[in-house]
Amino acid sequence: MPIDTDILITYGATVSRVKKNTIIFNQGDKARYYYQILEGQVKTFNLNPNQKEYVQAIANHGECFGEACIFIDEPYASNAVTMKDTIMLRLPKNIFFDILKDHPEIQMAMLRSFAMKINDTSVSARILNQQSPEHRIIEFLTHYKKKSTSSKDRIPIPFTRQEIANLTGLRIETVIRTLRKLSEAQKVDIIDHKVFY
Repeated sequence: MPIDTDILITYGATVSRVKKNTIIFNQGDKARYYYQILEGQVKTFNLNPNQKEYVQAIANHGECFGEACIFIDEPYASNAVTMKDTIMLRLPKNIFFDILKDHPEIQMAMLRSFAMKINDTSVSARILNQQSPEHRIIEFLTHYKKKSTSSKDRIPIPFTRQEIANLTGLRIETVIRTLRKLSEAQKVDIIDHKVFY
């Protein structure tokens, strides 16, 4: 849920330009800031004991990330890293709370955003519980397409094969093989190595 940039800057948010693959916070760090992306992309993820990455969420232009922990005063439950060169706003959490007190409409929008993220978590759990790789990938693609504002029949999926693997809990080899099968069955299109669904 984007908060108007002018409001954030008026309250003292600072602009940060961050290179690709820069860690914003680590699991266990104290949550001190509200972050909102102006340009770029950030993923939040966990690593299992074998160092396999499980992506919790990917935040893009206008979206915030890691905000739940500032409400419950708990350390971050995941890591956050930039996926591209990124420009973001950063605001100390106590000032963020001032914005919420001064702007009740932002409070309501934030509640809606939390509800959507909880729903996304439920969808992710459902995807991970699918037995076949085909079902996992189709569920993931369907969920992504529903969130898209495009009216086209087939939209480009902006994730690499590795990112789809991380988001669905599959191995990259399985994703590659499954996407090939789905393409042969005409459930997805693969054009210039890009997936369209």
